[in-house]
Amino acid sequence: MHTVLAACLFLLSGMAWAGDQCPQRSQQQADTQVATRIAAVACDEYLRWNRAFIDANGKLANLPAYEAENNGLKDGGAPWRRVAFYWQSSGLLPAMAFKSGATDCNYAAMSLSYPGLGCRGFIIDNPWSAAFISWVMQRAGVPGFQDSPSHFDYVRAARKNANSPYRYLSPSGSSVQPGDMLCYVRTKAIFGYEGLTKRIDAGEAGLPMHCDIIVATDNGRAYAIGGNVQQAVTMRLLSLDAQGRLTGLLMRSAQDVPCSPDNEAGCNFNRQDWAALLSLKPQDALAQIGPVVPPGMQRNPPVPETCCVNCVVGSGVPRCPAPGQPPLIRSTPPEDPLPEGG
Repeated sequence: MHTVLAACLFLLSGMAWAGDQCPQRSQQQADTQVATRIAAVACDEYLRWNRAFIDANGKLANLPAYEAENNGLKDGGAPWRRVAFYWQSSGLLPAMAFKSGATDCNYAAMSLSYPGLGCRGFIIDNPWSAAFISWVMQRAGVPGFQDSPSHFDYVRAARKNANSPYRYLSPSGSSVQPGDMLCYVRTKAIFGYEGLTKRIDAGEAGLPMHCDIIVATDNGRAYAIGGNVQQAVTMRLLSLDAQGRLTGLLMRSAQDVPCSPDNEAGCNFNRQDWAALLSLKPQDALAQIGPVVPPGMQRNPPVPETCCVNCVVGSGVPRCPAPGQPPLIRSTPPEDPLPEGG
């Protein structure tokens, strides 16, 4: 009897995860479609963090690794060092240099033997979800994406900048596709789509926000992945209607009673101030912004001229020496990267 019950539970568990396309999508990081690459990169990281997820009822169902731990990733790595890698590889650490421990992450991200205690503190103390998004977009080769340690910057760009790879839409009534981002505002005040739009149009300089990447839609579900969701790279399950639009999206309100043992109904991680859907533009529109081929297939940028034969007056490029003359000597030596620890 116990064996039959265990087998039934196993089958039900498999059915619950039948729509998770990440194991297959994670293999498509070199796909020709930008949207597919975004989903593939995010999925690969979600699998690396051992599939933490919040179910469709807003309950945290699995959280095998935390940002501060020294091990727990699928490859045995330290979650905090992986977060340091998002910061370092995305090039966003200089913008955070005023934060304690940020510079230490340059070394901790590249050397497993480096203790990085300052970096570990930086990882714990500073939200890294926007660094994760920026890293995913860079790795996927999204043209025109505005990398930033703040979600608000690329949400605002989608609203104000025609060269953004995203369109700024309301989460309500819009269908979602892989590569899109669903965003909420992280303040006590409630904004919603209308409120956020007014603040952006009025010149708002910044708001604390969070965005998740839609990686798949399947059988009435949207699967969204974000960084620093419960201190991990975590998937969130959301419901869709027959037209692929978000349905039953729980919105915070000023009257919400805080989650507590006395109010279990208020305990739902999917109840947020959902304020914007960033819809990825079609591939042909993205091609008007920049290269849409995978980053590994992009040509190297042209090497700047060090001298010229047919010179343009005022260009600042020195004339090449005549044949038989000694080569030009730079007045200032080229900058070389400092050795580690230099």
